[in-house]
Amino acid sequence: MADPAPRASFAQHLAWRLEAAAYDVMSGLLHLLPVDWVSDAGAALFKVIGPLTPNQRIAGRNIDIAFPDLTPEARAELLTAQWDSLGRTFFEFLISDRLTLSSGRVEVEGMERLQQIAASGRPVVFVSGHLSNWEVMPATIVQAGVPCQMTYRAANNPYVDARIRASRARYGVKLFAPKGGEGARELLEGMERGLSVALMNDQKFNGGIALPFFGRIAHTAAGPSRLALKFGCVLQTMSVQRLKGARFKVVVHEPITVEKTGDRVRDLEAGVAKINAFVEARIRERPAEWFWVHKRWPREAYARDAEI
Repeated sequence: MADPAPRASFAQHLAWRLEAAAYDVMSGLLHLLPVDWVSDAGAALFKVIGPLTPNQRIAGRNIDIAFPDLTPEARAELLTAQWDSLGRTFFEFLISDRLTLSSGRVEVEGMERLQQIAASGRPVVFVSGHLSNWEVMPATIVQAGVPCQMTYRAANNPYVDARIRASRARYGVKLFAPKGGEGARELLEGMERGLSVALMNDQKFNGGIALPFFGRIAHTAAGPSRLALKFGCVLQTMSVQRLKGARFKVVVHEPITVEKTGDRVRDLEAGVAKINAFVEARIRERPAEWFWVHKRWPREAYARDAEI
């Protein structure tokens, strides 16, 4: 394999390789265990160590922003529940090949819509958030027959990243991490060939469009809405719900239409506002399953004097 980061120091490469070796060992061990045991182990571990990390404060502040009227008891319960969910998801990432549609652990609500997209030959922009085990969604799209570019943020360790991409490719998911102008061109060329694209659109994006999210301004990437406008396609919303243990329901929701009025700025804002509203609604339905440990709102929302 070609050197994935030729400019990195020897020490950096050594550290990366050690991390990759640990990844291999952990993945190998977890593949020896029953799927539900893996999921349960992640939940148990994160409920213990999660509250001891700085992320406990971030999650708590996010919950206060989103649900300011929660009682202290309900807030504490949600904090614990989100660690349970995140721990399960983290461990399940390493055995994603055992959580596909063909595994029998995933059911789909709205499969006919995916089949329509596959049969049409026309691209859509799939959009979702970090809900439950979001890795289940790409495999579902691909196994439904939709040719799709699955965008993701590459792992910092290039050796681990190569393993992630290889493991997903084994069940048909080809991950694509567009970087810079060349990456963006590849994305556009793919859509011109009829490939759909799947994007997460619920995290902070510096320089993004500032619009309300849970009643408070948050910056959101306009990329999905921009692609929908350019190619005249819909934003096909999806979400993942955890049923019990490591069993899931993928929901194909009603698509969002981004209207082209001629005012590009307002059209983009309208698209982002609709996505924010969609993600917020899903979080309100199943709050424990969102990725609460991300700083979703502007920096001042996490200032030391913020009430937590």
